[in-house]
Amino acid sequence: MTDHFPRPEGTPLTLDWFEGHEVNLSAAERRAATLPTRRTVKKEWQAAWLLRAVSCIDLTTLAGDDTEGRVNRLCAKARAPVRADLLEALGVEGLTVGAVCVYPTMVPHAVRALEGSDIPVASVATGFPAGLSPLPLRLAEIRYAVEAGAREIDIVITREHVLKGEWAALYDELKAMREACGVAHMKAILATGDLKTLTNVYKASMVAMQAGADFIKTSTGKEDVNATLPVSLTMVRALRDYGERTGQMVGFKPAGGLKTAKDAMNWLILIKEELGTRFMMPDLFRIGASSLLGDIERQLEHHVTGRYSAANRHALA
Repeated sequence: MTDHFPRPEGTPLTLDWFEGHEVNLSAAERRAATLPTRRTVKKEWQAAWLLRAVSCIDLTTLAGDDTEGRVNRLCAKARAPVRADLLEALGVEGLTVGAVCVYPTMVPHAVRALEGSDIPVASVATGFPAGLSPLPLRLAEIRYAVEAGAREIDIVITREHVLKGEWAALYDELKAMREACGVAHMKAILATGDLKTLTNVYKASMVAMQAGADFIKTSTGKEDVNATLPVSLTMVRALRDYGERTGQMVGFKPAGGLKTAKDAMNWLILIKEELGTRFMMPDLFRIGASSLLGDIERQLEHHVTGRYSAANRHALA
């Protein structure tokens, strides 16, 4: 991943940036509900937006039966996410996904499979998905993944700190994780489905950014409720507020539940409406997904040929 701006450095923990801040649930839901209806993107413009979405995907496998073979196949798809004949018809070259995301023990396989490409390997860490192992073990897992070649680390926070308003404890934990990441970029997974309120989501987002997170991410994909538009709107608004205060640019990653090309369009519209075009680039926007890519490729084939194909023509691996 090529940086076009300085990495966010974070700030001291500053409680008055978020304490007393309340998010109106019904207002957030109303705003989120208007997003899919406010902007219509059709024909060649829709194809262009979908190609941009592909470039922002963190192509992910986080299954208990992951193997070297599965990771190798996923990495092959990451190198060539859309069929060559479709890209040729669209006049596009060199398209890849944003990253490949795997468990720490799968990182060496992914690094070998992606050698010679500029596709970074991302690794979940810190006792993913619950994040309830002792902090020294979580930090050791980060260091293991980085030493194995991961260039991005998706960490999970301790939800209890948020639920109890223990902001200093959350900040200190995240600072330690950022330090353990070293040069690798840190994506802070808030597991928003566990945080109960949008107000908690806003506050946790702000603390994660103050601690130096390169990205804030909605979910592990393992919670009962994962990425939703109201949650994402809340996080994006926090990200915008933080940027206005500090001048630091922090990325955003929705994950979990984004399965269709329409989903990808809705989240791109959210970013366009709330943050602007610059944040629609893969250095500031990622989508954590697996099956999403297959549906996007299917929609691109329809744009090129005028026909819908069976989903099995667009296998991920």
